This record gives sequence, C-alpha cells and structure tokens, in this order.
Amino acid sequence: MIKKLVYILLILIISGQQYVSAQQTDQNKKTDSTQQKGVEAYSKLISSDSLTTVGLFSVSKVDEKIYFQIPDSLFNRYMLVVTRYLSTPEGMGRFGGEKANEQTIYFEKGNNNNVFLRSLQYKQDVRSEDAMLAKALAGSNENPIIESFPIKTTNPLTGNIVIEVTDAFKKDNPVFSLADKEKTDNKLSSLATDKSFIEDIKTYPINVEVKTIKTFKQSLSSLGSITLRLNTSIVLLPKVAMRKRFLDQRVGYFANKYVLFSDEQQRAESKFIVQRYRLEPKDEDIEKYLRGELVEPKKQIVYYIDPATPKKWRPYLIAGINDWQVAFEDAGFKNAIIGKEWPENDPTMSLEDARYSVVRYYASETPNAYGPRISDPRSGEIIESHVGWFHNVMKLVQNWYMIQAGPLDPRARKMRLDDELMGQLIRFVSSHEIGHTIGLRHNMGASYATPVEKLRDKKWVEANGHTVSIMDYARFNYVAQPEDNISPKGIYPRIGVYDKWAVKWGYSFYPNAKDAFEEEQMLLKLTTETLDNNPKLWFGGEGKDADPRSQREDLGDDAVLASDYGIKNLKRVVENLIDWTYEPNDAYNNLSDMHKVVVKQYQRYLYHVLKYIGNDYETRKTVEQSGVVFKEVPKEKVKSAIDYLGRQLFEAPLWMYPKEIGQLIELKTTDQISDQQNQVLLMLLSSGMLYNLSQKSIQYDDAYTVPEFLNDLQETVWVKFSGNEKFDFYRRSLQRSYIEKMEMLLIPTPGKALNTAQRSDVVLYGKQHLLELKAAANKLIKGEKGINKSHLEHILIEIEKIISKINKTTL
Repeated sequence: MIKKLVYILLILIISGQQYVSAQQTDQNKKTDSTQQKGVEAYSKLISSDSLTTVGLFSVSKVDEKIYFQIPDSLFNRYMLVVTRYLSTPEGMGRFGGEKANEQTIYFEKGNNNNVFLRSLQYKQDVRSEDAMLAKALAGSNENPIIESFPIKTTNPLTGNIVIEVTDAFKKDNPVFSLADKEKTDNKLSSLATDKSFIEDIKTYPINVEVKTIKTFKQSLSSLGSITLRLNTSIVLLPKVAMRKRFLDQRVGYFANKYVLFSDEQQRAESKFIVQRYRLEPKDEDIEKYLRGELVEPKKQIVYYIDPATPKKWRPYLIAGINDWQVAFEDAGFKNAIIGKEWPENDPTMSLEDARYSVVRYYASETPNAYGPRISDPRSGEIIESHVGWFHNVMKLVQNWYMIQAGPLDPRARKMRLDDELMGQLIRFVSSHEIGHTIGLRHNMGASYATPVEKLRDKKWVEANGHTVSIMDYARFNYVAQPEDNISPKGIYPRIGVYDKWAVKWGYSFYPNAKDAFEEEQMLLKLTTETLDNNPKLWFGGEGKDADPRSQREDLGDDAVLASDYGIKNLKRVVENLIDWTYEPNDAYNNLSDMHKVVVKQYQRYLYHVLKYIGNDYETRKTVEQSGVVFKEVPKEKVKSAIDYLGRQLFEAPLWMYPKEIGQLIELKTTDQISDQQNQVLLMLLSSGMLYNLSQKSIQYDDAYTVPEFLNDLQETVWVKFSGNEKFDFYRRSLQRSYIEKMEMLLIPTPGKALNTAQRSDVVLYGKQHLLELKAAANKLIKGEKGINKSHLEHILIEIEKIISKINKTTL
C-alpha cells in the first residue's frame, strides 16, 4: 500500500514539473510574442544566426550593431571603466597601454522603458550606523546620467534586458572615450564619426573588453586629424567593498579623498582612503596569521611582463617585483607578490584586460618609467596596474650610473653597460615603480636617515644600503669615494626598512577590529609608537615642500658635506670623460651628452644646499607625540650653505669646462657659469627671500637674521681679486649682478604696487647693506689697477645712483 502511495506521489510530482515547464514555455512564447509597447520581439531583434557570447553581459552582434543583455543582478552594481590607448600616432607622447580615461559607473532601470547609465560620484559618505543621515545624504546627491538606452527587448529564457550600445562606444561618450584632459592636452576637437568604429568586443566572467578606432580633428596635425586605437575595459567591482583603511599622513600612501558625515560629529570631516590591494589570509589560516605565522594570501598580487619586452631584461623586471616579498612578510604574508612571464599562447588573456596587472614595454625614446593604479573609489582597493616601462629608461640609468658611480665602479666607465649591470639597474627601477603600484608614494626624506659619513663606511653601507627607502630618488651612492672600496651592494638602492614598515602599515590584516574606524584608532597608536621608537621611518613626502631634509636626488643628513663629496667625484668624472665616452666612429655626441649630465648633476648639488636657506624642518605629528612640528634649520647649517656657494659657485667652477673637452665639443662656459651665478643671486637677494628670513628671525630664538645673512653673502662675493684673469672675469660679472639685484630690491617698479616685503623692514636692511657694500668696494679698490680698478670705480658710481634714486623715491 505504501509503495503504491509513493508511486502515485511521484507521478503527481513529475506531472506537476512537466506542467510548470510547459507553462514556463508558454510564458516565454507569450513574452516573445506580446512585448511591451515599443519593444521588439527578442527573436526578431536577436536572430538565431547572430553572434552572442556569454560573460559579464551577454554580448550580441547583429550586423553592425552591438547589444548588451543585462541580468537583473547587475543593475545598480558598480563597475570600473578604464580606457587605454592601444596605439597612437608617432610623436603624440602617448603610448599603448597608457590610461586615457577612468570612470566608475552603474546601470539603472529608468522610466519609460529606458536603462540609465550613471557615473558614480563618490565624494561623500556616512557611517553605516547612521541610517537617517545616510537617507538624507542619498536624497541630496544625484549621480549624473551619462546615457539613456531604450530597452529593445527582453530575453525570454533569461529575463535579461537588451539594450543597444553601438553609439555609446562608437561616438565620443565621456565614459567610453578619452577623458576631457586628454583631449585638451593633445589639442583634439570633434570626433569624426564616419572614421570611427568598433573594432572588436569580447566578454569575460567579470569584464567586457571593447576595442575601438576613433578619429579626432586636431589642428596640430598636418592632415587635420589623428586616429587612435583604444581599449575600454568594463570591470565588475566587488559587491561588498573591501574595508577602507584611512590615511595617516605620517605614512606615504596614495589615497582617495571624500567627506564623512556622522551623527556624532559637530562638523563634516575630510577623510582619505588608502589605495591598496585586497590582501587577506585564507579563512583556514586566520588563526595562524594572528599567532604571527607567515601565511599565503587568498589572492596573490601578480604582475605579468609584456611579451614585447626584450627577453634578456624580463628576469630583472621580475626580480624587481619579487623584491617586495620581504616587505609583505613584515605584514604577515609570504609569497604575497610575484612577477611572471605573460603566457603568450593563452588566447583567453589580453594585455588590455583590466583584470591583469602588466609591466608594459613601450618602444619609446622617452627616458621614463611610471607605476599608476586603478582603484575602487569606495574602498581604495587596487583592481589592477599597468606599469609603463619606456625603452629609453636604460639611457637614463646609464647616465646616472656613469656620473654618480663611475669613480667607484669600473663597469660604469663606458657608454654601453654590460647586460648584468644594466639588468641590475633595471631591477632597481622596477622595484621603485612596483612600489607605486602597490600604493606607496615617494618618500624623498628617506635618504636623510643615513648620516653622510656612513655612506663612506664600507661595512655599514653594504649591510644597510644608502637610503631607508627605494621610494626615494636616491639613485646611487655618489658620496662614497674611490678609496672607500665600496661594492655595488653599497651603491645600488634596495627595499629598505621604511618600505617594510609602510607595507606592514598598509597591508597587515586586522580581523578583530569591528570596522574601519576602530582599525584607524589602532593604526594611529601603532604609528605613533613606531615613529617614537625609530625616527628613521619618517615620511618626508614628495620633496616639493620647504623642508630641506626632503629633496629629490639627494643623499645623507648634511647636504653641504654630501655635495662636497659629490663634487670630488664629479671632478674625477670630468677628468676621464673623454675616455669613458669613447665609441668607434662617434662624432663626440657621447661626450657632449654626458657633459650635459655632469652639469645637471652639479646643479643638483647646488640646489640641495640652497634649500637650507630660509626654510624650516616639518615633522608631521599627532598630539600624543612629543616635540614640535615646525623647527628652524640650525643657523650653522645655513651659514655652511652660504660658504658652499662661495666655494663651489661664486668661485667660478671652471673645472667643469676643461680645455681638452672644449676642443672637441662646444662648451658654453661663460653663459652657463654666469647664468647660474645670476640665478642664485636673484633668488638670494629677492624680496621674498629676505622677507622670509626676517619673519623667521621673529618666530625663532637665535634665528639667522637678515643682517647676518647679507653680511655672510657679502663676504663670499666681495672678496679680493685672485689675479687669475679667468676667475676674475666671473667675479666682476658676479659683483655687477649683485648690484643689479640690490637695485631691483630697493627701487619700486613705477606704476606697480609695493609687495609685502617692500613695505617691511626688508627695505631698511637693504639700504643699510648698500652702504656697507660701498665701504667694501672702497676697501677693495685699494691696490687694484687696470680693469679690476675700473670695475670697482663703476660699482661705486652705480651704488651712488641707487642711493640717489632711493632718496628721490623717499621725497
């Protein structure tokens, strides 16, 4: 009886399933035959012989038209759209793989049978627990509608809504074409639609890739237009965003800014979300991680090497990527990052696919490399990065290495470096750029952590490196002298202790913090304790502010001492430059090019020293940390900078322009030396500089005063002539320039309002100084004859003229 009941029940279930299936089929037929008004039947629009591929969206090609089939699950899901150049006209200055646009979008069901494409403007947010405030914020912000797509039909089998996107990609859509800045920078105007088309489109599980040809009118082109090949990636962002990590300005990360609202606030708060990869332990390894054991992440950070890269350099680029593994170990992860060769025979992978991070090789004469990131604006999660590697970056590192390390490493003393040496130089540049792609900013203050004399200590510098961060522009150890016998271990940059600390700060996993705000408080405390215990981990920023400890291309904690050592090595380079630049059949082009590099390196040393004058030290701190944020540069350092100028600039650096080189290439010795002296004087005797010094003398005790500064400067410029006409020629020019700058300082421009400095005590100090110069010139003229005497007589006349003008202005 029971068997019979079971049998009957099974028959009923099967019959019911068949009924539902038949009913669904009838419904599909009904849906296909009775579409909403203005909407075509699916079978009529998407015929059986059309090409449809399944992926993030099902993509259908019908004749020349492209249709997206969007499932309900993807409406209101955020997607990152990245457009990159595939190929560009020669000379445009943009290269295949470089980003041309980036937007975050979502599709939304609109009214009147339309689908809206909106751009996400993530500029404001609310804490999750503040529900009513979140509702208020949502009600006051409206993301812009970029496109409105009429619904063409609905797929009866899947329920997917079908829209036509042909024009969105073919025309100049602000999401799927060039960013406005790209068009402005390249003088591009309207799009020629008759010369623009969709070349190819592919869909993958989480992304769609669209290749287009776009022709823009351009006034700079001899043909009136240029044609570009572009690739647009539409990548689905995580449904649940990664936990934010808020920036601490004492650690150098790239970050996205937004405004936070909270019920607990009395004012809105600007917050910055750190850009970083999502690096988390596997679920089964969390306990191990919390015990301090190294674990592998759920998802490894992988960088592929562009197959266009010459094979001999690929291992070094990969090594530069893998060098970061030691830093990630400080964050608790092993094998967290790896470089790989691109699988050339895998047709499912594309270099333009935004799911893959690639070190792109550009056959360009541009001497550069760069490491950008594409990140989720909601969380800062880095989705991918395309490192740009320009062919001529090798020229750049060869120039640096010969000029900075030539006296130390015999391998540097030729125009074509051995492959092993060039490979190691490529490796260090690779490491630097990968640092940017994982979120790290430059730390131009890192080299300050190393005392100058340690840079000459063979044992110490080979063990520790010459800078604590590869994110500094501390290229090579130019301080070390040949007699120090330092090996390349003490010459090249490497991953340093700051880099390890920064990665630990940004990538450590904190599952026990309930949210980003609790995590922020934990990290603030950690940073304070870490920096108090180890000041070498100071983040000095991009080297663009006033702090002389944070500079590009400098070394050590004393710019004067380091630059003096650098000059010693530069003199050795100049003495050997003819031999080192020799190549058969070269028409001295090598010598000319490398001499320019010598002059540029000399100028770097000069401006490193100049930054001591009129500036402050700035160390970002929280209220929990002891000590001040702003501190004056010690007076003795500023005075040593003035002394350096007297020795290395105001005494003409003729050693850079020896007769032997001048007989082979054109040396503009007079122009270059006089121009450099003139530029420095213009800066030192500017109203801004003197006003700045006057304010600091009020702000700080025992500060360097304007009268002291002018007196020290006078003693370096107004010295007794040497009797050597080659040097005296430049000294006379320097002194005439000095008087010109004093006149510019003291005599207001007719019809022009006085600036702040001209209304301050600076003018009084300047007038007093002019009288002192008159006395100095009268003293120097005694015993002089010939042109030097005539020069000083002229100086005295010019001083009297300025005094007369001052008196007339006063009256």
